[in-house]
Amino acid sequence: MTLGTLFHPAVAAWFDRSFTNPTAAQVAAWPAIKSARHVLIAAPTGSGKTLAAFLAAIDGLVRQGLDAHSRGEALEDATQIVYVSPLKALSNDIQKNLEAPLAGIARELAARGLPAVDIRTWVRTGDTPAGERQQAVRRPPHIVVTTPESLYLLLGSESGRGMLKTTRTVIVDEIHALASTKRGTHLAVSLERLAELCGSHLLRIGLSATQKPIETVARFLVGTGEPGGPTPDCTIVDTGHRRARDLQLEVPLSPLEAVMSGEVWQQVYDRIAHLVEAHRTTLIFVNTRRLAERVTRNLSERIGDRHIAAHHGSLAKELRLDAEQRLKRGDLKVLVATASLELGIDIGDVDLVCQIGSPRSIASFLQRIGRSGHAVSGTPKGRLFPLSRDELVECAALLDSVRRGELDTLAIPELPLDVLAQQIAAEVAAREWSEDGLFALLRRAWPYRNLTRADFDATVVTLAEGYSTRRGRRGALVHHDAVNRVLRGRRGARLTALTSGGTIPDTADYQVLLEPQNQIIGTVNEDFTVESLAGDVFQLGNIAYGIQRVERGVVRVEDAQGQS
Repeated sequence: MTLGTLFHPAVAAWFDRSFTNPTAAQVAAWPAIKSARHVLIAAPTGSGKTLAAFLAAIDGLVRQGLDAHSRGEALEDATQIVYVSPLKALSNDIQKNLEAPLAGIARELAARGLPAVDIRTWVRTGDTPAGERQQAVRRPPHIVVTTPESLYLLLGSESGRGMLKTTRTVIVDEIHALASTKRGTHLAVSLERLAELCGSHLLRIGLSATQKPIETVARFLVGTGEPGGPTPDCTIVDTGHRRARDLQLEVPLSPLEAVMSGEVWQQVYDRIAHLVEAHRTTLIFVNTRRLAERVTRNLSERIGDRHIAAHHGSLAKELRLDAEQRLKRGDLKVLVATASLELGIDIGDVDLVCQIGSPRSIASFLQRIGRSGHAVSGTPKGRLFPLSRDELVECAALLDSVRRGELDTLAIPELPLDVLAQQIAAEVAAREWSEDGLFALLRRAWPYRNLTRADFDATVVTLAEGYSTRRGRRGALVHHDAVNRVLRGRRGARLTALTSGGTIPDTADYQVLLEPQNQIIGTVNEDFTVESLAGDVFQLGNIAYGIQRVERGVVRVEDAQGQS
């Protein structure tokens, strides 16, 4: 099939103007998606996977809009595409990347004298203001970009369910980063709840760069199907994870010991500074936030404060976004990051990736190195710096595994009952269910395919009876009608489900406020805060701050003017 036969002429023309040729992943995926088959796309970073999923869905919206216009109507205000990303930052990035194809297709429609099709997108994460959420309820967007946790929240609210019930396509990005954790298990049940809400006519598309075994990930994506019915088929588009890479192991001049000495650290910093000066943009990955601060500080002494910034989860989102945009514009030469930049956020062209310390997994290493040469024709370039003799052996084995094309084996959690209880409470609070119907729904999720009726019943009893206190039983969330075998949500069950959802553990963090601007610049851990005193100087990003005072949940600081 050619682009002209798959897509509307305006969509095909925009693609031809913007790109030389479709990638192998796109060529294989588009016919399957247009045939309404579930698809898992496995391809290296920078191979156009996201566009492969979105363009087919956007083409459907364009055709619907033109058909509606021929009847004197407009494209219906209904959500049809849900994109799920493991990172808030990646969700915002995808919305920006959707603007270019939507604007380009609009120009092609106008050039052909065809009416405009107003396709709206919306990002729904924990950072989305309440005003935007209410506006989306009044006029649903056609494309919703969200996270697993926010999808769960939408499925638990009346307004969210009303918006999502018209969904036709769900796209799960970076599925390998979710499948091996309880976040993935939580998402798998949410996908089945979404499919049930949509009448089971839900096309599922998964995107991943590194996964093994790929067949298991495909089953995780589509689930087991209706009890007694056929297992859902999933077309696997696997263009491989191998590509040309420029990888080297960097060993300091002084011998590595069990623990890094100050002398070796200085040699590592000097070598990285030399590499930074030899490249236009460099991305440095470290494994801890503390190390990110230390590396940033030491490199800033060698290359200047203006050319370097840190990027990790304790920094305020405004500071992280500013660092990403400065690197993209070329104002920064180097960005030091934790896993916060491991996935596919658009930070522009990166010439070199340095990994300090072993990344502990082949998949993480490939993801991080793939941030350089992030284009179809690009060649990722990476340098690996072991921090001890043990890590030297591990890093050598890691590079050997990459050259032989090996991947980590992915293990999906089986039957986590805490997630099961969360999802039962949320779904029952949203609507009434029969015991058998809810049990069948949960077993459609791949991690719960072997769920026994005994475990299900025990979880329901726990939710229905709550827990004992001196004043009686408390915390019952579900009303269990054992005679009619029906489950209903109790009063307050929905609020409890929505405020206790997700599997990311809560951490006791203190906000850091910069005085006198009263500006939030990030967070610090409670353990650090209780050990700190007024006058202490610490580093957040590559700036030193002096503590003025510690209040309840807040650390007020001032610029320490470069003090160590």
